[in-house]
Amino acid sequence: MTATAPRFGTTYVLQLLVITAALLGTVLSGTASAHAALTGSDPKDGAVVATAPKGVTLTFSEQVAMGDDSIRVLEPSGKRADTGELRNLCAGAVVKYGVFLHAGLPDGTYTVAWRAISADSHPISGAFTFSIGAPSQTTVALPKQEVGGGVVGVLYGIARYVSYGGFILLVGGAAFVLACWPRGATVRPLQRLVVRGWVALTAATLALLLLRAPYTSSGALGDVFDLGALSPVLDTKTGAALVSRLLLLGAAALFVAVLFGAYTSREEEAEKKDLTFGLAIGGTVVAAGIAGTWALSEHASAGLQPGVAMPVDILHLLAMAAWLGGLAALLVALYREPSIERTAVRRFSRVAFGSVVVLAATGIYQSWRQVGSWSALTGTAYGRLLLLKVGLVAVLVGVAWVSRRWTRRLAETPTLLPEGEEEQPLIAPDDVPEDLSEERAAQLARQRAALATARKRRARDADPERAGLRRSVLAEAAVAVVLLAVTTVLTTTEPGRTVEEAGRTQASSSSPAVPDRPLDLTLPFDTGGAVNGKGTVRLTLAPGRSGGNAMHVYVTGANGRPLDVPELKVSFTLESQQIGPLPVVPDRVTAGHWTSAGVQIPMPGEWKLQVTVRTSDIDQTTIDKNVKIG
Repeated sequence: MTATAPRFGTTYVLQLLVITAALLGTVLSGTASAHAALTGSDPKDGAVVATAPKGVTLTFSEQVAMGDDSIRVLEPSGKRADTGELRNLCAGAVVKYGVFLHAGLPDGTYTVAWRAISADSHPISGAFTFSIGAPSQTTVALPKQEVGGGVVGVLYGIARYVSYGGFILLVGGAAFVLACWPRGATVRPLQRLVVRGWVALTAATLALLLLRAPYTSSGALGDVFDLGALSPVLDTKTGAALVSRLLLLGAAALFVAVLFGAYTSREEEAEKKDLTFGLAIGGTVVAAGIAGTWALSEHASAGLQPGVAMPVDILHLLAMAAWLGGLAALLVALYREPSIERTAVRRFSRVAFGSVVVLAATGIYQSWRQVGSWSALTGTAYGRLLLLKVGLVAVLVGVAWVSRRWTRRLAETPTLLPEGEEEQPLIAPDDVPEDLSEERAAQLARQRAALATARKRRARDADPERAGLRRSVLAEAAVAVVLLAVTTVLTTTEPGRTVEEAGRTQASSSSPAVPDRPLDLTLPFDTGGAVNGKGTVRLTLAPGRSGGNAMHVYVTGANGRPLDVPELKVSFTLESQQIGPLPVVPDRVTAGHWTSAGVQIPMPGEWKLQVTVRTSDIDQTTIDKNVKIG
């Protein structure tokens, strides 16, 4: 029984492309975030300190690159409060940077704005506030747009997507020719596919290099043309990777020229075999080098086990290119060159199967490395994108299985002509009779060429197995476009492992030390004085947490009655953070009763409380007590 398959008309293909573009737009519209996270600061966000600190420090979850202007501290008026000199305070696994503050800063709310480049090349930024003395109004507006966003961020994301697509077409198309269909080196549509892949990758790499400076700093599109900003980019890891990619693309251009030039002109089998071996070795080295420019500057180069992750990432990219790029080459061959042999399709089927195995093995390792836990798989943006990618791969494998079934049923005959029609040779202008005019000869040659093209199309459409294979391969290609978009976004999304670690660090640093309840302390004292030298101090602090508190102090003598002492002072010291002593001088309300409504505790922790009581000109004592404040 002959298998039949509906034809893919132009309207259907356009609908499929529109749907694919919509899905691509949905995926690329997500906000990209970076892979290092701010895990702490001193002073903390929202803290109120009694006296101006000497400096501000920031702690990150992994290595970052920062410059002298990366941390800016602004007074309430907007004036610069820091000296502008970056301090590298990193030690061991602790990643910490800071700046000194000017002396004599006024009280009020200060804004800290920072930006940095994560170890995997993505920019990060943020801002927070702290107050000296007491909070105040500030004229400083926090930035609404994170670094790496806006028009420049969109263009940078598009360039990244195009670079991945160009790499896939270049490497996968060339691999398809060498490993599956050597005759395809003479097929013009296949040549154009590979060359366009090279052009796309080269153009996207140049665009990424020019966009890098505004992408990581100003965000202004006009800065793309500022060549003075290009020099600092070249000194970074990402800049070096992009320049290396351009140099490798020069070698790739030579490879393509040989593949579609000298390789196609070789007629002797031994010479062609040697050249095939040389092209395979050289092409693999160049392809691995280009893949390495991603591995050395992005996800794999930062975080857990970079020495293992980078080679694994290179294998992952090469397998992806062999599968998806070969798929694109097969699609072009099926539509533009219907005489492709069944052996070539079967070879690609084996290559694709091997690529899927490599992708599965390397993908499992990368998922473990970047996600780290089941909760991060469903509770983070990276984990959810990864699940979407796995689902798309599953769909792609399912459609590929259908393609393999069509491959097994593919007819052995390269082309089939409709019944009763014979193949006719193409007549070129030189083959026409001499008595015909030159114009008539050219017209006849065009007619013959049109007839030959129409005959090939009828032969292609008359083969139901080939039509079924074209349909399933086109479906694979559509899924692959969306899969590539998800992969691009995944490489710019903060890994789940980093998100959870940063969340745990922030939670542990901001969790209250004790329940939110007022402190109520009773402290006996003895100044040694002969008169009223002994008594009791009762101190209450409400609400008993960091921030503003109301304090009441009651002093009673040995007889239990209120004692009106000449002087009473209170101070708080957080020795673990070297904060304080923060003095508090309460106001006298009545005999034996003092109060202060503006006691500011900058952060939770175990504070040392000191109460000084003076009962005469020479009799005085200080009482110490450790208290936990949430």
